[in-house]
Amino acid sequence: MSDNKTDRPEVPDGAGRPAGSSESTRSTDSTDSGTAPSSSASSTPSAGQATGSGESAQRASTDAPDSASNVTSGSAGADSSGGGIDEEPVASKAAPSAASVASAGAAAATEAAQAREEAGRAVERQAAEAAARAAATGAGKPQVPIEVAADADRDVPAPTASEAKPAAPEAAAQAKPPQTGGATRPGAAPAGFGQAPDFTAQNPPPPGALPPEAPRYLRPSDSAWSVLGRIIAARARQLFDRAGQRITQRTLRIGVSARIFHPEPGAQGLRGKTLQYLEESIAHWVMSRDVIVFMIPTVGHQGMLHPSNIRLRDYAKHLDGLLLQGGADVSPQTYAEVSPRPEWPGDRVRDMYELELLHEFVESGKPVLGVCRGCQLINVAFGGTLYQDIASDVPTAGVHVSEHYDQHRHAITFPEGSSLASMFPGRREAIVNSIHHQAVKTLGRDLTVEAVSAGDGLIEAVRYRRAPFVVGVQWHPEFHRAGGPELLDCTPLLDNFLRSARETRF
Repeated sequence: MSDNKTDRPEVPDGAGRPAGSSESTRSTDSTDSGTAPSSSASSTPSAGQATGSGESAQRASTDAPDSASNVTSGSAGADSSGGGIDEEPVASKAAPSAASVASAGAAAATEAAQAREEAGRAVERQAAEAAARAAATGAGKPQVPIEVAADADRDVPAPTASEAKPAAPEAAAQAKPPQTGGATRPGAAPAGFGQAPDFTAQNPPPPGALPPEAPRYLRPSDSAWSVLGRIIAARARQLFDRAGQRITQRTLRIGVSARIFHPEPGAQGLRGKTLQYLEESIAHWVMSRDVIVFMIPTVGHQGMLHPSNIRLRDYAKHLDGLLLQGGADVSPQTYAEVSPRPEWPGDRVRDMYELELLHEFVESGKPVLGVCRGCQLINVAFGGTLYQDIASDVPTAGVHVSEHYDQHRHAITFPEGSSLASMFPGRREAIVNSIHHQAVKTLGRDLTVEAVSAGDGLIEAVRYRRAPFVVGVQWHPEFHRAGGPELLDCTPLLDNFLRSARETRF
């Protein structure tokens, strides 16, 4: 019939015929003759394929018809010489005997045993080669591939007809490794090796894996409230540390009292106005230590054109220290005396302004440094008096003022135990400038002498004992650097003043 014909060209009998050609021919003959094939004939190809399974497995690397046709030595329908098909009836050829089936099964079992033996020998050879390499190189134990070691003693079943066919590359890549039974051999892959992990599985630690006692960072008496309290305390310390850093790293703000220029009678322009100013040298001396300087103006006096609620205590609150600069004489009225000469009236307005400013800073605990006039004002503020003119009141005293102004100088000494002696260690005498015709006469209460003139013993420096830092010096330290190396370098004095300002800023 035309429906059962094959699309392949006619192939002559012999070695070049495909393996299934005899079966196709028999099926066609039986169909044409009207004879139905028997049930035993349907199983004949499987038996024939099982008989030649060993040889088929070896030749499964090709799909060419020529190679497939050669695997017909034990197939049904081939003669003993392999040259053609016996001229036997189709029925007798399609029904092989039981003996042939048994012999085919025995051949398959033999081939399987041979395959196992060959695999074992291959593993032994690889192990011997690895041992030889390890002995030659000293690399340690031989490394045998896991796949080979796992398959060394595995029972290899006889391949079926479907297994004898070459597998597609995709199917081979997706094939799962066979499972081995029995105990795991050394070097074999563990059970489940290569499988995807199961992240939903619960894997509790084995007994004894956890330490028997609590971690050391936990206290035995800890409770939820105690841990919470420590957390809050740690956060509070962190906040305080940050605030302390901002406070300590903030630039110091030092206030300097103002000099006052009073209007002259009948003068016009600026000479007819009240001027408050700051001498450049004193400001630059303080600013040399990276400090911000503010001049503090007078407030709240009579005749103010623009009223304000700002008071001097506000400056004492927001500034870190006060420096009283030099200038006009202190008025004798300030320490309850009368001026013997009209040319030395002093500056009563400035006295009242600076006395209030001094007391506000002292009450706030802020440091105060007085220079020249500032030293005399500190003495008067605590009840002391002044020599209104050294030349007139102390005829035996040396010259303390001259036309040379800041170029005039004399020697001073530091009493033992004074704070200035500790500021200048190893120095008992020093050279300072001298620009004053008034000096401390009667020492105020709670004041100590810090320095005296070397020639006549006049007081040149004082300190208030009841405050962290309230010091007055009769010379001008801001002029010393330009005066020459022989003058006392007063940088330690400035540093102590600023250190106290940093420590008492709040």
